[in-house]
Amino acid sequence: MRFHTRKWIKPEDLNPNGTLFGGQLLAWIDEELALYSIIQLENQRVVTKHMSEINFRSSAKQGDIIEIGIDVVKFGNSSLTLKCEVRNMMTRETIISIASTTMVNLGEDGKPKAHGKTEIEFVKNRL
Repeated sequence: MRFHTRKWIKPEDLNPNGTLFGGQLLAWIDEELALYSIIQLENQRVVTKHMSEINFRSSAKQGDIIEIGIDVVKFGNSSLTLKCEVRNMMTRETIISIASTTMVNLGEDGKPKAHGKTEIEFVKNRL
């Protein structure tokens, strides 16, 4: 799994228990999956269609640094299925795992559109 992004847990990210608010974490994950998909599919019109079971395994507290990791599970005709893991950068303890999230490539009409991709491409290889 490639860990692409790091976040520093700040006071505004906490719930009343003093730990990372799950809704904030899910927002960060959704944004990262969208950005990853936009770059892979070379299209800014990408939406989240489905997220599998979300498994909160531990938490994070103020001052912790977390990492968001993404791997491609499958390329569909108009979709990209990804898995995600978030871990504490210092302890390497998994905070959350999501086995699959389906991102759909859209055309200008807002409907699913075939993307023609079959494998991960790195931006440096496109240049």
